[in-house]
Amino acid sequence: MKPAGTLRQLSDFSDLSRGRRLRELLRHGEEPRSVRPSPDGRHLVVLQENRPPPLPPRVVAFQRQGGGGAELERSWQPPQPALAGLVFPQSPAAPGRWALGIVWEHGRTELWRFVPAAGWQLLQTLELCQGARARVVSVCSQAASLVWCEERPPLDAHSDASKCAFRFCVCARALELGEQGVRPGPVRIVLHNCPEYRVLASPQHVFLLPASGAFATASNFLLVWHPEQAKLTIAAPSAGFVRSKALRSGSGSDFRKLLLGSVGLLSALAPLDVHTCAVSSCGALLLVSRKGAVTALEADGTQRHVFDLEAGPLARGDAVELKTYGSTLACVLAGVLYLVDQNSGRVIEKKILSMKEVHFLESPGEEDSIQFLTPTGIYSFGFSNPEDGGRPEPCLVEMVFEEACRYYQRRSLSSSRLTVEKLKKGGAFQAPVALTAILQHSLHQKQKPAGGLQDTYAELLSAISMELQSYLSLELLKTCMVSASESEVESYCEELVEQEVSRVLHSDMDKDNLAYLNSVFTSFPRAAWKATRSCLQLQQNGDGLLVARATPEIWKKVLGGPQQEEVGQNGAVPLFELICASFLKFKPKWLPSFVELTQQYQSISWPYSSKEGLEGRVPLYKRALGVLARKSKHNEVDDELELELLLCSKRPKAVLQALHLLIRLKQWQRVVEVAEKFSKLSPLLNKEIFTTLLAEFAQHRELDPYLDTLWPLCPAELSTSDILTVVLQHLPCSQQDAVPFSSKGNQLTVGLLKPLLQRVMQRPCVQDEMYSDALQSPTFPPPTPPREHKNPPKAVGSDAPQPAGARTSASALVRGDTV
Repeated sequence: MKPAGTLRQLSDFSDLSRGRRLRELLRHGEEPRSVRPSPDGRHLVVLQENRPPPLPPRVVAFQRQGGGGAELERSWQPPQPALAGLVFPQSPAAPGRWALGIVWEHGRTELWRFVPAAGWQLLQTLELCQGARARVVSVCSQAASLVWCEERPPLDAHSDASKCAFRFCVCARALELGEQGVRPGPVRIVLHNCPEYRVLASPQHVFLLPASGAFATASNFLLVWHPEQAKLTIAAPSAGFVRSKALRSGSGSDFRKLLLGSVGLLSALAPLDVHTCAVSSCGALLLVSRKGAVTALEADGTQRHVFDLEAGPLARGDAVELKTYGSTLACVLAGVLYLVDQNSGRVIEKKILSMKEVHFLESPGEEDSIQFLTPTGIYSFGFSNPEDGGRPEPCLVEMVFEEACRYYQRRSLSSSRLTVEKLKKGGAFQAPVALTAILQHSLHQKQKPAGGLQDTYAELLSAISMELQSYLSLELLKTCMVSASESEVESYCEELVEQEVSRVLHSDMDKDNLAYLNSVFTSFPRAAWKATRSCLQLQQNGDGLLVARATPEIWKKVLGGPQQEEVGQNGAVPLFELICASFLKFKPKWLPSFVELTQQYQSISWPYSSKEGLEGRVPLYKRALGVLARKSKHNEVDDELELELLLCSKRPKAVLQALHLLIRLKQWQRVVEVAEKFSKLSPLLNKEIFTTLLAEFAQHRELDPYLDTLWPLCPAELSTSDILTVVLQHLPCSQQDAVPFSSKGNQLTVGLLKPLLQRVMQRPCVQDEMYSDALQSPTFPPPTPPREHKNPPKAVGSDAPQPAGARTSASALVRGDTV
């Protein structure tokens, strides 16, 4: 909703059927008890009871637009019981099908339907009360059911006051609205032996508010009936949710048994302070106290303060009208119209009206206007769009400047406190001003020309257009969530959490964002788990391996964590630990694969030479083990997870720790499998694993069936003396059998150790292996190439010897003779 509203008259009753008589009645002070619009907003039903004699009370139904003959009028004389209320039951199967129910105190109910061609038709006449002395004190319609509070006086006229106070019961009766008539269901008692309650229905719940003259013990709390869940909830505005009790099928709940176990708590509560009440469009109960405070009580018992009326304490006769239009609350008191944003509690508009008698109407098809009925006609209060160059929404502008103050305060070297007023008047900080101008242009782009934005901001708008679209979709989702039904809230919640988690992952992961993520994961664990899988694109491939397609920047935020000396600061758990806790809760079998996956992306996100790497930080598998250790209850599945987390790290210390854990659990088959798999990683780890298993072999005979697999794992650098040293150091000490051979047959024998010793003895030494390539050549040393010895010709006319380098003649070189 937008500020700067305008008031205009929609009708002076001239276009209403029988509008002239309604106008005359309203002008001459015949104040109606209530004016109720029909669910489709096309009809007005007026109840008039305080008419001067001899005029009888009556109900008049007007059609807002259409022919003048389409009306309904029902009147009754004083001997007949008074009217209990007007209801509009609706058919869930056909949303546009509804009926008008006129309920009298003795239980007689008339159901009427309007047919455009024929006018009002009587569908059915029902009797709600079973006994002749019973009396309906309050009635409402919840979907296609009638819910009422019925008084059943005791048969004994001399009963004490406590029994007379609990002589009421709350009943319900389902109706099936068809094309030809109404098919009523059986009467169901929801609550019996209770005090007098006023029933108010929301789309999913029914509120039971104690009447003003209720018993003192029952005036401290109210009840909420959940028809779909078949339970009753005790709630108090001062204490919130108290307790909830399921109703047995086929029978109601006894009021006194309902309070068992909570009497002490309820008796200590302050009495309810209610001057006026109404049900909002989102299903909350709006309560106006005598001090003028307006609060919203949800169906689960939580209470939220909305705003305070400026009129101060309210007298008994002060009329307060309440109605919600989306997220806007409209309130009229003493001729003043208040429009309040229910989410923030801010007063959007305050308008002084020229009339004090106001009845709110439905506004079908006009979401940006509020309609109400007065003695002079029907008026609409609409919201005009801001002009070019005007201010954007005040709440959003304040958010922008407050966030800018926090940002500039962190970067400022000055000790003086920066405020919003200083930021606006300083002129040095242009970023908040530019952002508010862009927001104003983008939020109202449909109502204003696109050229309203300055050219200097056009480039910035193109840069943040995607973020603006995300913000608008997020706000739209929040609006849909406020007005959604209980069945739709879960899906909206999952979508909202996914957008919030994605938004935080794509922004700077500072302490505030990390604390915000902690609250999201705590409040909405399942939705946060689904959002994490979606943002990281976690899934299993065809081979059953876990894969992810997140960007390196997101992996940096996921894998990044505080330094060892910073752990526990600010009470916020790092994001990696939050995700591991979600895995433990919803998919524990995936946790080792996730840790192994994060170790792969760790090397991609942080190069070895990067200064932002994880050097000095806790390894990822240890962080996951820390989350597992903080689990309240441990079982065999957790032991298996601990083993898998140690092994998936592929670190020598973790592998040896897992090996010792398997040895302690005596899972010898897995011990051998782990040894065979991880001995190939490094020679040093191979030596540690083999030495550990050789020590276990020397102590007991559990590894004897696996010796054919263990002996090939013997490192090359171990000699027979090294093996015998390890065996002798770990032989069990036996004080009982001093003879060479044990009677139990569980000691180590030479025959068991002989295959290993023979294997080592037959292995070539290390120096021989160094020259094995040369020794295995065909001939050693290689043969000398053949030489040709020829006498060079003497020079003509000279007997002097020739130099060695000149013994080859030119003719020899031409012939190609070998030197």
